Amino acid sequence: MEQRSLGRSGIAVPPIVFGGNIFGWTVDAGASHHILDRLVEVGLTAIDTADVYSYWVPGHQGGESETIIGDWLAARGGRHKVQILTKVGMKMGNGRQGLSRTWILEEIDASLRRLKTDYVDLYQAHRDDPDTPLEETLSTFAELIKAGKVRAIGASNYTAPRLKAALEVSAKLGIPRYETLQPLYNLMDRADFEAELGPLCQAEGIGVINYYALAAGFLSGKYRSEADFGKSKRGASMVKYLNERGHKVLAALDQVAAAKGATPAQVSLAWLLAKPAVTAPIASATSDAQIEELVKAVTLKLSPAEVQALDAASA
Repeated sequence: MEQRSLGRSGIAVPPIVFGGNIFGWTVDAGASHHILDRLVEVGLTAIDTADVYSYWVPGHQGGESETIIGDWLAARGGRHKVQILTKVGMKMGNGRQGLSRTWILEEIDASLRRLKTDYVDLYQAHRDDPDTPLEETLSTFAELIKAGKVRAIGASNYTAPRLKAALEVSAKLGIPRYETLQPLYNLMDRADFEAELGPLCQAEGIGVINYYALAAGFLSGKYRSEADFGKSKRGASMVKYLNERGHKVLAALDQVAAAKGATPAQVSLAWLLAKPAVTAPIASATSDAQIEELVKAVTLKLSPAEVQALDAASA
């Protein structure tokens, strides 16, 4: 499996990072462990999770995804075979949130307990916290790196001005910087990333591990009318994509997929992998067949004309 560098962190990951928000949400512990086994077998060894997953499920407090991953690690061993990416900052079931020193120090230890490991490869600020000075947040992350609890740090859901400011703070203080950004970016959600964030990440050598790479499943092609919304728990959110532009994108995906002997989902991921600013999109799977789709997407190479056709349809 090809490996791609996460910024200047020295950490390499496969071209697709697996989204672990499904663990304990749309798949139970047993099915999650099977998926994790298969991911290691096929070489998709980077697993992205967060302390808050899956707080939104009735009866959950957050930490459920990390707990499932930790139980799997404890049962299987081989911590060195996987890269664990987690996050801090979103509101947990106890009501606490943010990027203060106190909360980060408390929550990294909670995440490590749940994950049953003594370090995480990438620790990410899940979203910006305007109420906490960047100096405080970044200095705390630097402490965690020095303590060996974290190998590198990243940001998620930051605007370009705030990411730039964070980089400047790290440079001024001489401490580790955000090496990655986790933004929303896919064929249907392009404008915000391509305007400022993408160019900034390229200029600064920051790795991009974008989430909702398949627009929550829309780009798989399974939602083509309102009658399809019942196909999954995310179906109701497809209404924002099912418009004239969405149909144009699906038609372009169908055309390229037919020419390549591929699926729309594979073509969508290949389009992202053809973008110079993208390191490794985040995508999930709930079955062996879907995992195979992810593996095939890694080796699917689009021609410049095919990328251009998809660009035009999704403009």
